[in-house]
Amino acid sequence: MKNLSLSVQITILVLVVGFLTYTVHRASYRVAAVPTTHTQVAAGAESQATTTGSSESPATTTATSPTTIKKVISKTVSSATTPTASGEITRIESPYGTAPESFSTINTEARSALVNIFCTPKGGTLRPISGSGTIIDQRGVILTNAHVAQYVLLSESPQADLSCYVRTGSPATTKWIPQVLYIPAVWVQQHAADINAAHPLGTGEHDYALLYIGASADGTPLPARFPSLPVDTREAIGFLGDQVLAASYPAEFVGASANFALYSASSVTNIAQLLTFDVKSVDVISVGSVIEAQSGSSGGAIVNAWGHLIGVITTTSEGTTTADRDLRGITLSYVNRDITAQTGSTLLNYLNEDLAAKTAAFTANQAPALYKLLIDKIVK
Repeated sequence: MKNLSLSVQITILVLVVGFLTYTVHRASYRVAAVPTTHTQVAAGAESQATTTGSSESPATTTATSPTTIKKVISKTVSSATTPTASGEITRIESPYGTAPESFSTINTEARSALVNIFCTPKGGTLRPISGSGTIIDQRGVILTNAHVAQYVLLSESPQADLSCYVRTGSPATTKWIPQVLYIPAVWVQQHAADINAAHPLGTGEHDYALLYIGASADGTPLPARFPSLPVDTREAIGFLGDQVLAASYPAEFVGASANFALYSASSVTNIAQLLTFDVKSVDVISVGSVIEAQSGSSGGAIVNAWGHLIGVITTTSEGTTTADRDLRGITLSYVNRDITAQTGSTLLNYLNEDLAAKTAAFTANQAPALYKLLIDKIVK
């Protein structure tokens, strides 16, 4: 390189270093498939005849023949593109055109929209259940997991002596009565039998639901506007290494106090893995070992650095303590794709209707067949 000018030498050196950096960055995400089934993180007490506590090991779903969730190949570019058949994804460098917010602000906003869903039977074999959810519409729509919402579905059946409430605050206090706005029929059909399982496992596929706050628990008027979080349903909006906030009502290690003094929790963490059901999309994100990796967190929020909900806490790996576990959530892009496939309407379009009428229609036309599936399994 003696005959080359100094500026040319520097240019060549920069290009070589840049190429090597890009190659290493791409190769670092070409990883093998990982097991799909993890433990769901809704908390329920043991049968009332045998327990005085309020939390069980996480409730999950088990597919008849589990599929594989694969890690997603990823790279950073200036704009988002459609994932390739090989599972390669790209990210949006500046998704909102503004600087990120402080996580102190995001924590306040997330906790104000966070709710605890608590269901308790007066008798029978059903266990009390505690889960989490996030209000995503100011008119009172809660996004949670199907394995939490199935109990709200049962509470609407005259055959199930079950009462469900929405609680807020820290400690959680009873505020409102939820109704099922939407739960994927395919999830109930595949997993109804798991309602009797002590430790069911699942992937998170189809595991989401919408609840509607239709009345207050004490008969007082509902708020004109509920505190809520905006959702971002774009593909790959969360990326490896991104800081996110996980928020929920964990209940596994609090015992009987989950009934009376359940506190919310939140943690700032990083996205550790991008996972997929079909190698063409980011369907699940892993956020590592955080305090929320325990029963009761199902339906909790995963919020990005701009205060948008991008994931719903769904499963955790096995482990004695939260430090031994890996918490995962389905992405809002997956929820949006799946609800579109199931209903023909995107998530935002589904919400852009008369919510009370939509809830009543679901209760009249779809709910009876679904809670019959559940009741048939309970009374066996």
